[in-house]
Amino acid sequence: MTLTSTVEVSLGEFHLETTLSARDGDVLALVGPNGSGKSTLLRAFAGLTPMTGSVRVDHQELSTAPPEQRNIGWVPQNAALFPHLTALDNVAYGLGGRRGRPAARDWLRRLGIMNLAGRKPSQLSGGQSQKVALARALARHPRLLLLDEPLSALDVSARVDVRRALRTHLADFDGVTIVVTHDPVDAVTFANRVVALEAGRVVQDASPTEVTRAPRTWWLAQLMGANAFVGHASGGTLLVDGGGMLALPEPVPAAGPALGVVPAHAVTLHREKPRGSARNAWPVVVRELVPAGARVRVQCDGQPAVVAEVTPEAVADLRLADGEQVWASTKATEVTVVLL
Repeated sequence: MTLTSTVEVSLGEFHLETTLSARDGDVLALVGPNGSGKSTLLRAFAGLTPMTGSVRVDHQELSTAPPEQRNIGWVPQNAALFPHLTALDNVAYGLGGRRGRPAARDWLRRLGIMNLAGRKPSQLSGGQSQKVALARALARHPRLLLLDEPLSALDVSARVDVRRALRTHLADFDGVTIVVTHDPVDAVTFANRVVALEAGRVVQDASPTEVTRAPRTWWLAQLMGANAFVGHASGGTLLVDGGGMLALPEPVPAAGPALGVVPAHAVTLHREKPRGSARNAWPVVVRELVPAGARVRVQCDGQPAVVAEVTPEAVADLRLADGEQVWASTKATEVTVVLL
């Protein structure tokens, strides 16, 4: 095991308590609502926030070491470059200053930004600054790489460029990477595991495929683009809080609180009530149509409210518009039940 950790942090009324482990080459996407403790956990790993517990990398205890003595690479949201140093010297800073310039040049070349070597941070774009920060982190050959929402402050074109650079270099990185993100694209693109935090606790730790299929919280289902219906499951039925009912693919083993997860693409819309076996169908009112790449996400009010993902052709054929009443449906086999 490359990383084993048990971290506790208390900040006022907020309490973080997590246990995580990872192997060489693992990339963990750390997700969760605002205030769930994602950045706090990264700062604890880096030695920037006081903690109790243990952080062991390659059997070496880091929790008692000062930040500069931990073999950790850190890329914060805003890059945090030294404003008085050039890009080259920002990367060389952790390599012994001037003595580290040859290695720093090598990393700037690897990331395709050698032409920026003589510029200071004020002369760099957001995407360029993040690439310099990534080069600075990787140049130290860390065993643990921490990326705190590295793409969130970038515009669309810069995000695509930096995402490509990250994907390329993470594929060759033999340590453990933890990426804090609010973007499901990043979670699926970079990570082989998604670790979800809520209120300072890990609520799910699984592959992106498993989290997409069966997210364990409403927030996580929304992040992954699925409908999440909270309610009470009994037999082969889910009674949805706030009104509505869904038929399940098979009876639950025990009655109790549950989350019914339905991918948005598994919801179809109709002008008239559809017929067919094993199908859930209920009337809804179109609230908003939101373009999503080559498809359209149709947000509908009803019991329950639901989001359907359809083609532009379906929007035209069904004459979908705000305020239109239609029928939503999904097969019972498309409902994944998570007992809470």
